[in-house]
Amino acid sequence: MTIVDTARRSALSSAITTALGLFALTGIPVGTTVAAESAVSAPPTGTTGTMGSNTRIVQLKKIVVQAGAETTSDQAPTQASLVATEPQSIIGDRYIENVAASTANYSDIVKIAPSVSDVDPNGPGLMESQGLSIRGFQNGEYNVTFDGIPWGDSNDFTQHSTSYFMPQDIAQVTLDRGPGSARTLGNATFGGTLSVDSKNPDPVTSINPFFSVASFNTQVEGLRFDTGTLKPYGGTTAYFSAKNLSSDGYLTHAGLNRQNFFAKVVQPLGADTTLTFATNLTRLHQNVSLGATKAQIAQFGPNYGLSADPTSQSYYGYNYDDITTDFEYLDLETTLAGWQVGDKLYTYGYRHRGYNGADPNGEQPNGTVYGANDVPGQRMRMDYRSVGDILRLSHDFGPGQVHLGGWVDRQTNQRLQYEIDWSNGGALNAVPTSAAIDRYLSDSLTDMQTYAEYQWHATDKLDITGGVKFVNFRRTLNATVNQGTGQPINYAQAWTRDLPSLDMHYALSDHWSAYAQWAKGFLAPNLNTFYSVDPSINQIKPEGTTNEQIGTAWNSDGLTLSLDAYHIDFSNKIEKRKIGTQTQFYNAGGAIYKGLEGEATVAIADGFSVYGNASLNSAREKANKQWLPNAPDRTAALGVLFDNGPWSASILDKYVGVRYGDSGQTQRLGGYATTDLALSYVFVHPMADVRDATVSFKVGNIGNNKNIYALAGYTGQDGTPLYWTIPERSFELDVSAHL
Repeated sequence: MTIVDTARRSALSSAITTALGLFALTGIPVGTTVAAESAVSAPPTGTTGTMGSNTRIVQLKKIVVQAGAETTSDQAPTQASLVATEPQSIIGDRYIENVAASTANYSDIVKIAPSVSDVDPNGPGLMESQGLSIRGFQNGEYNVTFDGIPWGDSNDFTQHSTSYFMPQDIAQVTLDRGPGSARTLGNATFGGTLSVDSKNPDPVTSINPFFSVASFNTQVEGLRFDTGTLKPYGGTTAYFSAKNLSSDGYLTHAGLNRQNFFAKVVQPLGADTTLTFATNLTRLHQNVSLGATKAQIAQFGPNYGLSADPTSQSYYGYNYDDITTDFEYLDLETTLAGWQVGDKLYTYGYRHRGYNGADPNGEQPNGTVYGANDVPGQRMRMDYRSVGDILRLSHDFGPGQVHLGGWVDRQTNQRLQYEIDWSNGGALNAVPTSAAIDRYLSDSLTDMQTYAEYQWHATDKLDITGGVKFVNFRRTLNATVNQGTGQPINYAQAWTRDLPSLDMHYALSDHWSAYAQWAKGFLAPNLNTFYSVDPSINQIKPEGTTNEQIGTAWNSDGLTLSLDAYHIDFSNKIEKRKIGTQTQFYNAGGAIYKGLEGEATVAIADGFSVYGNASLNSAREKANKQWLPNAPDRTAALGVLFDNGPWSASILDKYVGVRYGDSGQTQRLGGYATTDLALSYVFVHPMADVRDATVSFKVGNIGNNKNIYALAGYTGQDGTPLYWTIPERSFELDVSAHL
């Protein structure tokens, strides 16, 4: 049976499918020397990004269909900017559109980069990322931004990768593997910043329908409309896109249905002022597996997720999430009395209704207060909203620029969880019913960061930038039933820290640069430290880091290359493990992260290039030199790229080395590799009113590697290990057009 209710698909789906089918069938290829007329997305003009203007880079240009126009910079899946002051990998829309799956999350896109590992066990974008690792740092230990805005759950600083943005609206993903300068705003910046930048409106009016079908009964249909430049309204440009994604998923009975709407309006207000508005709305339904034991994998296969048995706690009808989210911002950029001014006001919200069996992996027997054979379970609610503002000011001052600014964000959150009886319509499973409440709490996090920085142009080739950032976190918790204790609590605590930074950037030539960086990092304790009768008795020290890095980058027509070395001294390292549906945290003490990283793309001939990256990584506790959990000892990627006229193709292999799923170097996980193939062709003017149509074919995991790759956690009843496996070989066909 199909888990996802296909009847929910929009009426637009059939029309788009029919139209694109006609484009594909009637398309006639033209000569490879004719340029495509599809509009090229304008580069972003924003200066209010999280990293600040000195380390941000414009979106990589979209390539026209013209023979001989390719360079390694155009083709490179990842590359560093020549103005970067820390290790960096930029992934442009060329890779996102031609190589990444049409269902991909940002975590699927960035995994090609050095020192990065990630696999979605249900298929690309068909489940929340279950372990995106950057240099061994886990979700909640690095910064993630959308158009320069830091976002995530205030509980533990993590992000939900399926709940917001879809790849059709992503222009570029930039991974800065470092804390950045004082201008870098966010919570866990010491682990790096993963910046997701949205596409800009096209200056030419167009309609862009797109459609994809893929393995696991996966389907994506959508439509984008660009207004073009509206001269009567002062040059307004805007675009709107709507998408529908449905899939059964690779894991059994782990379906997903996702609808998304995105809009962006750019309004010039005179010669020096621009106002940008963007909104992202998402609705998501997903059946959620917690992983499988080795016994279940042996009995049911590597794709075991949930069951179709309503008498079991693993029944898919008892294990699902309903999530709605929104994300909006208003960005004003102007020049005032010689100052470059940027102010970004934003809000985002997350509304989650979650349901699960008490022990979906079968160790806890059935039985509730209503009957010995009734199925026990849980239902939860988490609703939060963030409201914030980012202000940035820059001005020439002496032989350089002064940069001032700040960020304020307040997130309020309500969290509830109840024990229920699924066999009795979800009735509260306790006598009295008030005893069924596991948690009933409201919390908040107020985050304030201000910075001052000076970028000194010591010579025409050497920049030295120094600054300091002041951070202040304040948590509050007001609970009728506190998690863990079951008792009421009203508590608040604040943490402050000054974080200095210093970097040097040297332009050795027009194509070659080098840098060195030193910076302090900081992260306030998670909300879980308040889950005690009196948190003031057992106060947890904030995490802190000292980051040191050096590196170099080269970018020319025939070669892109970057190399770097890093050393991170970590104090008060907090680790976590999952027991059943709950996440437990513990202090691993001090740790040292260090390693070497590199990436390169080399042009060969006739549109062919070779791409490779590699990293040697170490993440060990100071006390016993043991490896930290989920930190690979190395990563590597190798592939061949081809672009010539309307043809584009790639075959890329990614390897992730040995790691341990838990502390004490337990749950050893061997290295694994997956290989992906992508092939696309652009038809120019296949019909009178069609500017271009693109057909793409993609194969994921060509080698059909279905091995265990990660520890998912442990069962709540007996502590039996749960695992994730790599999803099997998959196929995808994409068709799109510009009208």
